[in-house]
Amino acid sequence: MEESQLLALLKDKDERGFDILYQNYSNVLYGVIIRILKDEDEAKDMLQEVFVRIWNRIDKYDRSKGRLYTWMINLTRNFVIDRLRSADYKNHQKNNFVRDDNVIIIDSKYSSSQNIDVIGLQGMVTKLNEDHRKLIQKIYFEGFTQADLAEELGIPLGTLKTRIRAAIKSLRKQFVDQ
Repeated sequence: MEESQLLALLKDKDERGFDILYQNYSNVLYGVIIRILKDEDEAKDMLQEVFVRIWNRIDKYDRSKGRLYTWMINLTRNFVIDRLRSADYKNHQKNNFVRDDNVIIIDSKYSSSQNIDVIGLQGMVTKLNEDHRKLIQKIYFEGFTQADLAEELGIPLGTLKTRIRAAIKSLRKQFVDQ
């Protein structure tokens, strides 16, 4: 099914569209969530919340700004990061004991890196210089916030933002040159 047909079903609130969306994108969105949360039970719950959010906000999707896939990845990533920052989530984490089953091995079918390879992004990121590659990896694939990464690297936030901007420019240049 073409993306335009899927969008038409979703905007009409047709459940067939939701089923198709879930079948085609649940694994990659789960991969994004688990990479950030690293808690399988929490990730499964959050995946359901993400799909409800996509269903409720599909009218906000603008085709002229990018593909549906990209919009959903960004929506998912932002939702998970917002949840991690929330006071409720932090209190929940403090009140739960660390369990051995929180350390999991992600099955390759849940890894979003397969889909990133398909669109060539992972290959382009590996061609960046080491500093730029690390920044892109941490910010966009591991779910770090800019403030958290600046703290981890021990550099001012403004400096980090400048370096990220330079890394994105380098990545953008690769897309243009390709």
